Amino acid sequence: MSVREGLNQVRQALKSRSWVAITQIIKEMHPTDQAELIKELTPTERQQVFSHLSYEQLAEIVAELHYEEQQDLLKELGRDKIPGVLDEMSSDDVVDLLRELEMEQAQELLDLMGTEEAQDVRDLLVYPEQTAGALMTTEYVALPHQLSAGKAIEALRIISPDAEMIYYVYVIDEAERLVGVVSLRDLIVAKPITPLHQIMRKKVISVPAGMDQEEVALLLDKYDFLALPVVDVGNHLLGIITVDDVMDVITEEATEDIIKMAGIHGMDDFTLSPKEAAMHRLPWLVFLLIAGFFTGSIITHFEDTLQSVMTLAAFIPVIADMAGNTGTQALAVAVRSMALHKFVGKDVLELLRQEARIGLIIGTVCGLLVALFAFLWHGNPFLGFVVGVSMWVTLLVSTIIGALMPVLFNALGVDPAVASGPFITTVNDIVGLGIYFSLATRFLSYLV
Repeated sequence: MSVREGLNQVRQALKSRSWVAITQIIKEMHPTDQAELIKELTPTERQQVFSHLSYEQLAEIVAELHYEEQQDLLKELGRDKIPGVLDEMSSDDVVDLLRELEMEQAQELLDLMGTEEAQDVRDLLVYPEQTAGALMTTEYVALPHQLSAGKAIEALRIISPDAEMIYYVYVIDEAERLVGVVSLRDLIVAKPITPLHQIMRKKVISVPAGMDQEEVALLLDKYDFLALPVVDVGNHLLGIITVDDVMDVITEEATEDIIKMAGIHGMDDFTLSPKEAAMHRLPWLVFLLIAGFFTGSIITHFEDTLQSVMTLAAFIPVIADMAGNTGTQALAVAVRSMALHKFVGKDVLELLRQEARIGLIIGTVCGLLVALFAFLWHGNPFLGFVVGVSMWVTLLVSTIIGALMPVLFNALGVDPAVASGPFITTVNDIVGLGIYFSLATRFLSYLV
């Protein structure tokens, strides 16, 4: 059922006051679609629907919303329903919500929650943002190693409604240390009398609570796990990180890198006023504006050359644009490769060698094409030679610069994504025009 179909059916049910039909319609929809449907309703319609949904259903809907929408929805629910909804939400989802609120607001919501649920949330709030500890949930299944497979399945029936992930059963010893993991499949096919320690996998891949969330995402992607256990220094199980949480991290990190590469480091412009967004963008743009004067100074420096052969002006945008384009492509590849830890340490040299070879091929093809075009256009083979060689050298150098800049930034302890596209474009404009006019001046007597 689509959101639009569900919305129409809910509104028809509201008109006929068919409350059972409303709950059934929403129950059959995915939580994401439920959230979309709720946003389409009017405040009055929402209040009517809310009064007939369970806390569990409301919690699922709230968890699917953006944090600003979550705040608005909680206000609509009112203080009577908020405690029940927050108690039904996963602890990590509540933590994500509270981190976006002012301290007083967050404390107010915590005070409304049940004692046990509030304590779980407080335990998670201790961990710094963007770490495994902040990302994990404490709603997992952990069973003692001596328990039989049959007893474990019985325990799952009781525990599963409160657990976020039941496909992995984590096995602990008497000291509550993580000693193994059993998949739900292995548990089902095992003989009921078999103890867990005989069917569990003892080599468990786990992560410390302080690990960066991006590294956690890389591990889940590498091993294709649905969840990863989080442990303390004593290997005691603290929580688990599920694949759906990691998908949010991947989206968040990718968005952050794109924003940085666009030269608007550190903010989401959609959440800012026009004035605030402009003030955040201006530092980069002012820097690039000043750098742009260097491009102008190059043209001024070779003014005599340009006046002697005005035809050279026609190829300035071609050289500059291609330099910026190839540099930006190399930058994107380098930043992405480093983010995925594909090139670390000495492997960075391999990245630079690879991009240099790519630049050589691209430069050769584009150089030959532009040389041929210049010759056919103006009938001067030396003009074709100057433009073609300039293009060849420029694209080779620009590709290397594009790959090298994030490596240098990383070595300096700066996020490689800060080596933004606009910065690389401006640098390569300067390099490209410098090469072009230097070569043209060298062969000026053949061009006049």
